[in-house]
Amino acid sequence: MHKRGVGPLPYWPTLLASYLADVLTLPLELTLLRWIMRRFYFRTPVFVLPLSWVVATWLTISIWFEGILPYFSRTATGDPFDVAAYAVGGLLFWRWLNQPA
Repeated sequence: MHKRGVGPLPYWPTLLASYLADVLTLPLELTLLRWIMRRFYFRTPVFVLPLSWVVATWLTISIWFEGILPYFSRTATGDPFDVAAYAVGGLLFWRWLNQPA
């Protein structure tokens, strides 16, 4: 049995362990989308994603994973804090990662 605070990783706060993947989802997906758009569509390194694309991605991910998927999967659960974590990730991307190259 593993006890908290014992092992290679000392105590991880529950919020960090529970929501880190959700916070990182939008920055990772939007960075990949921006790279694809720069490389293959606009062919310019100064392209940045419009705010509407960031919001649309947040809405799509939130509705799908927290609204629709729990009805079709026994392992998926809808969590409003996940929606907030996706929003935090979108804001992080918009503020610090969505910059011209």
